[in-house]
Amino acid sequence: MKTLILSCDMGGGHNSAAKALAQWGERNGIPCEIADTLSFISTDFSRTMSDLYIFTTKSNLIKVIYKTGEIVPRSRRVKSPVYVANKIYCKRLCDYILEGGFTSVICTHVFPAEAMTALRRAGLLPSGLRTVFVQTDYDALTLMKDLEVDAIVIPHPHLIEECVAIGARRDLLHPFGIPVSEECWKHVEKSAAREECAALFSGSGHIGISAGWYLIMSGSMGFGKTGELIRTILDAEGRGVEILAVCGSNTKLRNRLCKDFGENANVHPIGFTDRVPLLMDACDVLFTKPGGLSSTEAAAKRIPLIHTAPIPGCETDNARFFHYHGMSYSTTDTAQQVAIARRLCTDTAFRDSMTAAQASNTFPDTCGQIFTLLASGKADSTICSVKND
Repeated sequence: MKTLILSCDMGGGHNSAAKALAQWGERNGIPCEIADTLSFISTDFSRTMSDLYIFTTKSNLIKVIYKTGEIVPRSRRVKSPVYVANKIYCKRLCDYILEGGFTSVICTHVFPAEAMTALRRAGLLPSGLRTVFVQTDYDALTLMKDLEVDAIVIPHPHLIEECVAIGARRDLLHPFGIPVSEECWKHVEKSAAREECAALFSGSGHIGISAGWYLIMSGSMGFGKTGELIRTILDAEGRGVEILAVCGSNTKLRNRLCKDFGENANVHPIGFTDRVPLLMDACDVLFTKPGGLSSTEAAAKRIPLIHTAPIPGCETDNARFFHYHGMSYSTTDTAQQVAIARRLCTDTAFRDSMTAAQASNTFPDTCGQIFTLLASGKADSTICSVKND
């Protein structure tokens, strides 16, 4: 088996899921290759779409774009604009699959899944090629109802009926969870993690080991009201906590935080880093926007989790799902966010209830299940049974 994993450079979660799958495959002797789907048009186009995604996300247009794809009926005469747009690069993608000798394709974004659907409808895919779409948000994406793939992997069993209600085929749905890296399932003792983080990120100033640690993550592109949250924490805690703010690739945000809080030794702005799992091990509470991937990583780490302002659309659904299942606390009010964080640090029963809910609703063998499905067409449905409701 040789697997092509298709992602899109539109938000870090899809790429992180792709990397987790590729790492699992390579560790288990399965050759894997990751490709940015939009680069089949051109690298410049992919970068342009990534920039456009940032703009539409900040302006809330991304919700309108997806909704447009949902309301246009799929028929022989009228196609979803998302489907039509992704037909543009189908020929190049098909040639790449054939020349590479791939026997299976995993899509961690709906765009390549739409392209694979177009290729299947045109009869251009090689015989025996298996295709899987992996949904990386805790919602029923309406576009999945029209996908012609061999399997659709969704994050949780409780989403099955919601997916069926929007038209997805029940027999294609597999509630295996969201793929996250193996590091997220390994737990480093907190004091050891703090010592390593203090050494790694000493460029942002001395980080005290014994104080409480609040970790703020704004997503790979650095969204959210990070400065406002930091000020609210400082007003409530003074110098009683260390605040580590991961700004991702948003250099402007990091520079602004360095300027605004440069004289405060307890605030540590951090740029893009691949050591997020270690930071999670080191922290007492995580504040993050409700991305499906980052939230699953936090739940795998059993970290008390507070969801901040979501990007309208799928992140709203992520926050709602986690909050409903007791896996996080979700509010857009910064004062309430900080109040809940302080309670999570002092109320053992409250904290343990949240981390127990996280343990009951995340699935360590997601990647293994997906590759088992690709290899045999079957999977062990008992792996992803929910431990409690």
